[in-house]
Amino acid sequence: MSQRTLGPLTARLLQAGGLALLTLTTGCGGGSDETSKVSSNSQVTAAPSAGVVAPAKVEVIAGLTGCKVKIRTDADELREGVCETAKGDYLITTFPEERFKLTWLDSASIYGGKYLVGTRWVVSAPEALLKEFRSELGGTIQQL
Repeated sequence: MSQRTLGPLTARLLQAGGLALLTLTTGCGGGSDETSKVSSNSQVTAAPSAGVVAPAKVEVIAGLTGCKVKIRTDADELREGVCETAKGDYLITTFPEERFKLTWLDSASIYGGKYLVGTRWVVSAPEALLKEFRSELGGTIQQL
């Protein structure tokens, strides 16, 4: 990241990503209980009629959002990239399996906020960007 001071949203997102990585690397799995926790705490909006659904690859999702991504975490359970743009900073996190995403969302729910969520990927960004990205990526905006 650059030498500038992190904003409160970016700091919160970095904390959520670190907590999620810690949770994933300590062997916590995503069972059906975790699915119900995320679902009961989420408000899902209807999916757009986007013609493209982003694959679960950080670089491809970044390209669709107009960002040259910097990979911050490259682990077996997730890959995370940071985008710093004039419109705002955001994180793109991808997962090799859906259960890792559900564990990450459950961990991030303690921080609250809105996220754009797709199959095996999550974008953490300011709400205005989430709405813009949704038309390109598909997915749903979830309030945790």
